[in-house]
Amino acid sequence: MRELPRGADISRASAARIYDYGLGGSHNFEVDRKVLDDIKRIFPATPQPALDNRAFLGRAVRYCLRAGIRQFLDLGSGMPTVGNVHEIAQQGDPAARVVYVDVDPVAVACSRALLGGDPRTTVLQADMREPETILGHPEALRLLDFAEPVAVLMVAMAHYLTDEDDPASALAAYRKAMRPGSLLVFSHMTADDHPEVHRTAETFNAGGSERLVLRSKDEITVLLADFEFVEPGLVHPADWRPDGPLTPDHVPSEAACYAAVATPRS
Repeated sequence: MRELPRGADISRASAARIYDYGLGGSHNFEVDRKVLDDIKRIFPATPQPALDNRAFLGRAVRYCLRAGIRQFLDLGSGMPTVGNVHEIAQQGDPAARVVYVDVDPVAVACSRALLGGDPRTTVLQADMREPETILGHPEALRLLDFAEPVAVLMVAMAHYLTDEDDPASALAAYRKAMRPGSLLVFSHMTADDHPEVHRTAETFNAGGSERLVLRSKDEITVLLADFEFVEPGLVHPADWRPDGPLTPDHVPSEAACYAAVATPRS
């Protein structure tokens, strides 16, 4: 972008911009590219985690649409790229409404420029660690009716919630706003299958503005104890209701991630 928005800091890598680079996007800087390039030297499957998560997001949004949901809260929406939530949702129903949330001012500025004057979408610059601020924001309340089912999207984001951030409390706050029929779309990085991913997390944390915390499948299951998984449960992103057979060279575990869609327990 020609001019950086106020508050932008490009001296350290941004999770949103690193993810954008992994997806082949152009909204990133040298500092972001260096972190992901260093990670790829440790874990050559990179950028499969970003690609598999993005594909999972698309399938999960379409699942939410088939379940009757027409409003989406996308936490940590990142940089605009191909297959944004509003594009997928509004392809299914032009009246679908989307609230994007990101803490990165560059991601917010790029998203606002993309959306233009779409009255069914909005972008908030806010931190997912502050659910009350997000859920009570006038722009969120303009588009989302929390008396009706809503899809809360936390895709490749909860691993930025450290234990000090109390991720269980944050999830509980979002769950409290989810009426029956709502769905949580969730994914989280792990080193369960590939121990070298611990080194990639160290590299990310050394160069990034966010701190990434890897958790095991058991730890993620405990974190989501107040939710009930829909089939096939908590699996690698590529294994969550794929559109067809995976290619022989696609190893789902190389996403170093687990994904799920879940309903809030009553």
